[in-house]
Amino acid sequence: MADRALRGMGLGAKSFEDEEGVEFAARKVLGFDCPKGHHFEMTFSTEAELPVEWECPRCGATAVRSDGTKPEDKETKPPRTHWDMLLERRSIPELEELLAERLEVIRKIPHY
Repeated sequence: MADRALRGMGLGAKSFEDEEGVEFAARKVLGFDCPKGHHFEMTFSTEAELPVEWECPRCGATAVRSDGTKPEDKETKPPRTHWDMLLERRSIPELEELLAERLEVIRKIPHY
């Protein structure tokens, strides 16, 4: 197998082009602070939508921006209870009628 090995430079590993005349995209560096005390910086394009939170590369916790930008509060609905869902399907008079019917059925059952 050694006689078939490619010698010299690895395929696609290096480029012989120099960076002369290359114009890099505008960038912005954002700092992030982890709740465990880690600080790190990430580089973003100035055209990109800048994130408010980023995963800490050291511990994996959610870090927030150092410049004090806070995430927007999302509108949260209050949790729906069984009673709320029941009232979406039936009115109070309908529920009272059903209750009366079920109580009548239960009262007719002999109890031992």
